[in-house]
Amino acid sequence: MDKNYFKIVAKTRFKALLCISFYLFFCKLSIAQTEIKGVVKSTTGFLVNGAQVYSIHQQNSVKTDSLGQFKLNVVNDSAFFIYVSHPNYFSDSFWVKTKELLLVIQPIQEIKKVTIKAESTAKTSFIGIQAIKTEIITSGELKKAACCDLAGCFETQGTVQPTTTNVITNSKELRILGLSGVYNQVLLDGMPMIQGLTYTYGISNIPGTLVENIFVVKGSTSVLQGYESMVGQINVLTKKSDKGDKLLLNAYVNSFGEHHYNLNFRFGKKKWSNMIALHTVQPAQKWDRDQDDFMDLPQLKRYMIFNKWSYGNENLKGFSLNIGTRLVWEQRNGGQLNYNYRNNKGSQTVYGQLTNYTQGETYIKSGYRFNDKQKISLMTSGFKHNQNTWFGTVEYLAKQNNFYANLQYELDWSYSHELKAGLSFRHLNLQENISFSDTFLKRTYNGNYSRKEFIPGVFAENIFKWKGDILTLITGFRADRHQEFGWNYTPRTMLKYDIDNQSTIRASLGTGWRTVNLFSENIGILVSSRNIIFKEPLKPEKALNWGLNYLRKYKYKKINGVLTVDFYQTRFQNQFFPDFDTDPQKILVQNFEGRSISNGFQTDFSVKWNKLIEFKVAYNFLDVYRVMNETKIQLPFNAKHKFLASLSYIPKKQKWRIDLNGHWFGKQRLPNTESNPIEFRQQAFSKSFVIFNMQATKQLKRIEVYLGCENILDFRQKRPIVSWQNPFGQYFDASFNWGPTRGREFYIGIRFKPFEK
Repeated sequence: MDKNYFKIVAKTRFKALLCISFYLFFCKLSIAQTEIKGVVKSTTGFLVNGAQVYSIHQQNSVKTDSLGQFKLNVVNDSAFFIYVSHPNYFSDSFWVKTKELLLVIQPIQEIKKVTIKAESTAKTSFIGIQAIKTEIITSGELKKAACCDLAGCFETQGTVQPTTTNVITNSKELRILGLSGVYNQVLLDGMPMIQGLTYTYGISNIPGTLVENIFVVKGSTSVLQGYESMVGQINVLTKKSDKGDKLLLNAYVNSFGEHHYNLNFRFGKKKWSNMIALHTVQPAQKWDRDQDDFMDLPQLKRYMIFNKWSYGNENLKGFSLNIGTRLVWEQRNGGQLNYNYRNNKGSQTVYGQLTNYTQGETYIKSGYRFNDKQKISLMTSGFKHNQNTWFGTVEYLAKQNNFYANLQYELDWSYSHELKAGLSFRHLNLQENISFSDTFLKRTYNGNYSRKEFIPGVFAENIFKWKGDILTLITGFRADRHQEFGWNYTPRTMLKYDIDNQSTIRASLGTGWRTVNLFSENIGILVSSRNIIFKEPLKPEKALNWGLNYLRKYKYKKINGVLTVDFYQTRFQNQFFPDFDTDPQKILVQNFEGRSISNGFQTDFSVKWNKLIEFKVAYNFLDVYRVMNETKIQLPFNAKHKFLASLSYIPKKQKWRIDLNGHWFGKQRLPNTESNPIEFRQQAFSKSFVIFNMQATKQLKRIEVYLGCENILDFRQKRPIVSWQNPFGQYFDASFNWGPTRGREFYIGIRFKPFEK
């Protein structure tokens, strides 16, 4: 080739290399970086160690040192955003214009040992963003319905199903995943107050006006609160003593003549704050729309006083204290229209049921925070319950004393790890006496029943977070020793992974166990003429639960939506369920160690448009069964299919609102009564039915007036009592309730807040 050709190529390459060098040099100048310095502190005054600090222009981040200090190289812009994240604090962003910064972030408040990060205080119900899928129901959501008591607080939720266990006295339980309420743990301010005798009426004697928030968890939960939550947990937080309404007066009356009155009052001085709540229910009139000679709803009378003291702040260095006390007296009586509880207790001619009980309870939660990384706390609670009940000619006398203690140490032992460990102790003393005032029914279960439990335990739980909150893993283990059944071990783990800012996957796996309180937690076995046959001593119930959950958020202009899909399965190693099927004249009590499974699928979709309209729809599929003699048997009183829809309209001025909700329940299998005479037989399956509810609320300065109608279509399960014509005969049974029995109900109420701005 020509030598000139090589010279031309060499010159061309040199010019190109020179141009590239100049280009890179000027590019480097154009993105020159500068160093900024700063300190990260919490709103409580602590220096924050291990916080991630980064800008949008770089992928790497720096961590603050033990003094909360950091140095970060950023693009030399005139102004930019700095982002700060830490597992124990709310993530935040800061608009930066200087090179020396003081960044203040807010600590995450801890609620009963479950870390909750609220997405928005304006939301009335939402899914929290912690590792355990938690549905948070606020006091704002409770205003969408009457919510006279805790059992009525789930009208707009699909997870929890209030179910009537005795139609004559209207006792209820809260079911999760189609299983009895005994398998989910109900806590009051994080304390186990609803157990044994308090289980049957405990969820009804907590007024809705006392509730601040409700936290609902399906599947495995933290081991910190105990071993009993086999399918979920419901934690009811009462009104705060240092925040909220200084004075609230509430009055409610329904079309049956039942009255509810509530008063909440709070005050404080310096570090002390106090809240007092008073509540009473006065009985309805006697109604019998079925013309079966039985009252459609019981006559209920209740008086309650609750007092809550608080000292200090558990998130600040130093000592903090919370004390709560509650006293309840309640009377329920139902039965035939001419039943008079003063004259007809135990009568063999006029059938009635009467329950009188007195319940006193208290809890103390004390703690000392050494710094932002270490804290020690001691929680104790106890209650005393005395009950006198007549179920027709069956007299049930019972009393129970409970004590609970939990000593816990918390340590943030590294940036991404938080450890909680401690000791616990439970004591139960339950005394029950059953006798009969008649001799013509051949029942053999009368006698004295006594149960005492002493259960010390040890537990530990670690929370690991990777890359801030992208992945969170909770692993926990506890060991508890029962004086009769020995050691029982409870491992649990929960995982959350944020796919992106809009999508989250959660998984959980764990075991649980509990001992059986036969009569106090299965009131349905005492409301019939059946004889109870004990085939063997009952062992502790044990189960394994696992679940998956997917959450997706949507946003388009003024529309915000959330979709959740989850599946949970519970597999029992041993289970007790009263056998109503083998013989309609008997109830068989025995252990079942065969295959017993609950499959629960649920999907929810909620959407909010322009802060004017809120809409939610939910579908539940429940497959709850046992396998006996290679035959799959569905457990009774469970609807396989259920739909929920709710709609709220809130005008922009927000002076009034309208809330509607509808529930569709599929058919339910009923206990077998084929061997009864024809007139006392029940269908194999119940009917499917629909219930619609509506409420309108008007705001008038410091007064809210709400009025509504429940069961607008007036659907009723007519004559739910088997053999109502002869309540003292061998076929009488009041446990076949599968739907509403009181029909359409109108109500009106007033909330008065004289000190509200």
